[in-house]
Amino acid sequence: MAGDDTDDTGPLSLRPLTARSVVLSTLLGHHPPALPARALVRVGELFGTAEGTIRTALTRMVAAGDLEQRDGTYRLTERLLARQARQDDSRAPRTRPWDGGWEIAVVTPERRTAPDRAALRQAMAALRLAELREGCWLRPANLVRNRPAVVTQQCTVLTGAPEGDPAELAAGLWDLAGWARRARALETALAALPGRPGDLAERFTVSAAVLRHLLADPVLPAPLLPADWPGDRLRHHYAAWDRDFRGLLLEHIGLPRSDGAPDGVPDDVPDGI
Repeated sequence: MAGDDTDDTGPLSLRPLTARSVVLSTLLGHHPPALPARALVRVGELFGTAEGTIRTALTRMVAAGDLEQRDGTYRLTERLLARQARQDDSRAPRTRPWDGGWEIAVVTPERRTAPDRAALRQAMAALRLAELREGCWLRPANLVRNRPAVVTQQCTVLTGAPEGDPAELAAGLWDLAGWARRARALETALAALPGRPGDLAERFTVSAAVLRHLLADPVLPAPLLPADWPGDRLRHHYAAWDRDFRGLLLEHIGLPRSDGAPDGVPDDVPDGI
């Protein structure tokens, strides 16, 4: 589950979810990502969102290419399936031992259209690369994933290492202190929410905020992280918390508890961005 892509501001700022965010968050957190309209309407009721508002959002999302509709069931389209895969991966990132090397992607075409630039920037964010300067992206080479065509078509990819302190470089590329501060605040929010059905709306909102935040984790090797980095701890805490929340949500929308992959993450998450 995750709402819109914009980051929340402030350590405990949890923005209200729109009808579109409710639908998208619900489907992103469901495996497979397809639900009948009546179930999505039931989720909307948690937030006092009228049935007509949810159904209007569904119609608009189908028109925008976010959803497909068939026999009253709404499912994510291919583009958002890739987003769900990234969300699932953020809960259990696929890493490899780090030997000190860095991925370096340098933009090579002299001219690119605005859509090409935007597509590359989006792909680099999904790959957890940071921009050192215009047209130069990098990160430690500790993640296991494929590069999409938009990257290979626009960039020459190299492997290297900084001559200076790599931890200092990482701290300049990512706001590690800010990420850790918000992660700890979200941990506190998870611990403060009991598992009663009456708390479902608040739990849903916090769940969406946690998943958005995990998507922004750079997933750096341990030697480059500040002491007491809360990334793995937040993932572990959320996984246990989410099992209970997911069961309550399924009961609310009238569906049986799933026997799917552990912690709501599918076993066959595809490679990719």
